[in-house]
Amino acid sequence: MTLKDSLLALIIILVWGVNFVVIAMGLDGMPPLLMGGLRFLLVAVIGCWFVARPKMPLKWILAYGLTLSFAQFTFLFVAMSVGMPAGLASLILQSQALFTLVFAYLILKEQINTSQILAIIVAGIGLAVIGLSSANTQMSLLGFILTLVAACSWAFGNLITRTISQKGYRADVSLIIWSAAFSCVPFFIISYFIEGPELIKETLLNINLTSVFALLYLAVVATMLGYSLWSYLLSRYPAGQVAPLTLGVPVVGLVSASIVLNEQLGPAQLIGISIVMFGLVINMRLDKLIKRILFKL
Repeated sequence: MTLKDSLLALIIILVWGVNFVVIAMGLDGMPPLLMGGLRFLLVAVIGCWFVARPKMPLKWILAYGLTLSFAQFTFLFVAMSVGMPAGLASLILQSQALFTLVFAYLILKEQINTSQILAIIVAGIGLAVIGLSSANTQMSLLGFILTLVAACSWAFGNLITRTISQKGYRADVSLIIWSAAFSCVPFFIISYFIEGPELIKETLLNINLTSVFALLYLAVVATMLGYSLWSYLLSRYPAGQVAPLTLGVPVVGLVSASIVLNEQLGPAQLIGISIVMFGLVINMRLDKLIKRILFKL
């Protein structure tokens, strides 16, 4: 990468890593489902003035919005509201890469190689260690499970994205922005029936600057800026070169959560984190390393 593009990659890592701390700050003043609806409403209202509607059938825009936007962040926001620490959430959500491999194999019948199977096993052990540590830490078991469901939703969204691309359509930032117009609707509907009209009214009438900052950051910085830069890098470099950048997101997430939110990790969680990160590295790098070794031989 050029120096400029390397700096842009660093911005993405910082923006998406700090994103989890901002979510936790926002949840202090807003119920999770309402916050999700407001986030994507802002994305749609602001973004549609700058980006044209993607040229694809409406069903793919809906499918993308309901998986990657609505389902993923419904489960993530609720998870963080019931005891999932921001730093750990940033790591656990990266398991989407491994769930994507499994779902692509089961649904799309894509081949899976030995290094990918090893990565799934290693990361699965790490996730199990983290999950079993919930009894003696700040993390709740329900929050952990819901974050895994959020990662699964992201993985299903990845399959939708892959299918969209295979059909010849462009799955870029315009899809993210215009799908937000649809994904915010179920957020508001479910918020009305679960969180209740009184809580919604009270939240909107007494919204504070921290909540406004959180919404603007999530909509403008994390979504529109972050995904715009991500799409730019993917258009200039191979996916295999860009994808490993996401490994830096949980590092920033864990550090920023420790500094800003004073989140503490137990010994078992640190071990589990190391195992999960090792599994993600295997998924990104081992296959290439094996090919290089065989090529030299």
